Order: sequence, then structure tokens, then C-alpha cells
Amino acid sequence: MKIKKPKLSFWQIWNMNVGFLGIQYSFGLQQSAINPIFLFLGAAEEILPILNIAGPITGLIVQPIIGAVSDKTWSPKWGRRKPFFLIGAVLGSLCLFAFPLSPALWFAVGLLWVLDVGNNMAMEPYRAFVGDKLPDSQLSIGYQMQSLFVGAGILLANASIFLFQDWFGGGEEVAGQIPKWLYYSFFIGSFLSIATILWSVFKTPEIPPSDEELAEINRHKTLPFIERFKLPFIEIKHAVKDMPKFMWKLSAVYLFQWYALFVYWQFITPLFRTTMGYDTSQAAAQAAKMSTTYNIVTAVVALILVPLTIRFGGKKIYALSLFGTALALFAIPNISDPVYVLFPMVLFGIGWAAMMGIPYSMVSKIVPQERRGVYMGILNMMIVIPMGIQTLSFGPIFKNLLGANAANAMLFAGACFVLASILAMRLNVSKESPVES
Repeated sequence: MKIKKPKLSFWQIWNMNVGFLGIQYSFGLQQSAINPIFLFLGAAEEILPILNIAGPITGLIVQPIIGAVSDKTWSPKWGRRKPFFLIGAVLGSLCLFAFPLSPALWFAVGLLWVLDVGNNMAMEPYRAFVGDKLPDSQLSIGYQMQSLFVGAGILLANASIFLFQDWFGGGEEVAGQIPKWLYYSFFIGSFLSIATILWSVFKTPEIPPSDEELAEINRHKTLPFIERFKLPFIEIKHAVKDMPKFMWKLSAVYLFQWYALFVYWQFITPLFRTTMGYDTSQAAAQAAKMSTTYNIVTAVVALILVPLTIRFGGKKIYALSLFGTALALFAIPNISDPVYVLFPMVLFGIGWAAMMGIPYSMVSKIVPQERRGVYMGILNMMIVIPMGIQTLSFGPIFKNLLGANAANAMLFAGACFVLASILAMRLNVSKESPVES
């Protein structure tokens, strides 16, 4: 029997999502500060991609497994999802504190693996947590609130790097040493990672499982250890087999969407070396300003998208936002002014807000409660698989088809977003029915 979920107030939904701020601050540091730490510790530029392989591998493995396990978990004291994102937050907090203290490259790379495990362990149950708590009528605001905290967390991480370099920087870089000004961003991240999660844990009670769900959870506890160990993998296999057509259609959108995003993040710095004649440091600073700009927009417009999706439908707003992101990428290579080039980031920020909220609310409406965790993990697999494909395939494309030209890479990413927006028009939630378990 389906549990009737009470509507929550704005501030209850806010409190429920506060923990996302710490998770996304951590991801913001991974985007902006981890690779500089690798370089400070002596890594060659050409090995940076392989040093970052922890992200796709841990995302592919950890999130669906944790999702499947959390579906079969219930504690009267801690709940269903909270134990997992609390443990993930503790791991993330410890790693962020230790990162700037890394004595050698191998130590920092190892920390990144543990940090990614912690972040993924926190992320997936958090997505399912929102779906567990909210009725269908409030899923849009629930996931768009997460988009707000995505923008705010990454924005704070980027801003902290700018500010602390300005306030506490100076002096020559010493080979093999991480500059002291970078410590502060990580120490703040360490605090936010655990503090924001604890806020949500203590402010938001979980809904107890139904009698049928509780009986299944208790039955699961009686299984031999080896059976319980194998069960998450069996759950993932069955969930993929039974996956709604909607999610298969969404996987096609995600293929082009996330492929394009990784092209953008990898080649925005080389682009400014070409179009503006910047050195690497100047180009990286300009790229960080682009990131700051679009995340400000994301934080501002995330909740504005809620009434728009209610009125016009998530499919149309999502597709239009993806097309707007394509226009932004088409414009960037043709602008050589460091101020004017920030304007396309308004469209990019709107697109990022839509990408971080709308698909999750759409999926949450069509998957069954007892499998929400594993399906949110599978949704993350749809992100990391394009990441892996892009890592393996785009090098030859860039060299042989795009003339090793960063401007062409950005236009290629824009074309991918056009295809993603067209495919998004095929997403019809209302015609789907939840999967039977």
C-alpha cells in the first residue's frame, strides 16, 4: 500500500536539502582545486585525466550499490537513507581536511579515491531521500531546491579560492609544496561537509516504511551474509531489466548532455589561451569566473523553474534549457572580451539548474518507492558512463576531426546539446506508469 505523504512547508524542504550545500562545496573543490594540488605536487599535465579516473569509477560502482542497500535498510533511530549520507559526509570531511596536508602526489591521489567514495555514498541516498519524503506535487520544488544548493555550494568553493588567494596569497610557489592560502578552502569544506549533513539529519525525520516494506526489510535481515552481499548486484540487474522506457529515453539525452559538459570543462581553459591570448594561469582564472557566473545564475533561477515546469511541463522547460546551453557554447568561441564572454553563462546557468533538478523529479515520479534508491543510482550511472566514453573517445576526435582546435571543441559540445534538447522532447512522464517490483 502506498504511504500518503504530507506536504511540507518551504522551510522544511529547505532544511531537508541543506546537506547538499556541503556535498556540492566538496564537488566544487574537486572541479577547481584538486588538479592544481596535483600540479603543485609534481604531476605532469598529460597525466591529469588518469589521476581523475576515481570519479567515473566510484560513481559507476558506489552509487547504485549504496542505493540498492539503502532500499533494504531501516533503523527506527537513524532511518533509511540518513546512515549512508552521514557516513559519506564523515569520510568526505576527513579527506577534505587532509587534502592540503598531502606530503606527496600518491597520497593526494589516494585521498581523491576515498573522497569520491564518500561523496558518492552521500549523494545517491540524498537524491532518494527527497523522493521518499515529498508527495508528487512537491517533487519539482524539492529537486530544484537541490539545484539551488548545487549552485550555491560550487559558487562558495570557487569564491573561496579567489578570495583566499587574494587575501593570503603572494610569494613564490615552491615545487612540491601546496601554498598555504589553499588550505582554508579545504578546511571550510571539511566543516561544511559534516555540519550541513547533520543539520538535515536532525531537522528532517524520515517516513517509516509501510508494513509490506518493513516485512521485506526484516526478511532481508534474516538472509545469510553471502546472500545479502549478492543481493544489491541482483537488485541492480533486475532494476535495469525492468527500467521504465522513460529512463531509457533519458539515457539518450544524458549521453549527449554529459558528453558535452565534460568537453566544456576540459577545453574552456585552452579556449581562452587561443581566443584571448592568455597564459595558462590567466586562462584558468577566466574559466573560474565563468564557473562562478553560471553557478550564481543557477542559485538564483533554480526555484524560479518550479512554477514554469508546473505550468508548461518539465519536458519543455528541460529541452528549452538544453537548447539555451547550446546557444551559450556556440557564442563563447566568438567572444574575445573577458567581460562580454560572461553573458552566455546566464543561459548556461539556467541550463545547469534544469539539469540538476528536472530529470530527478521526473524519474522520482515514475519509479516505485521500494526501488527509488537503486534507480537513483542507475541514473548516476547514466552520467558517469558518458564521462568514460568522452574520456576514451574525444582525444582522437579532437586531434583528427576538430583540428586540435579548442574553439571547434566548444562548437562540437554545442551541437551535442542541440541533439540532447531534441531528444528531451521525447520524455513523457505522464504516459509512464511505475515499474512493478
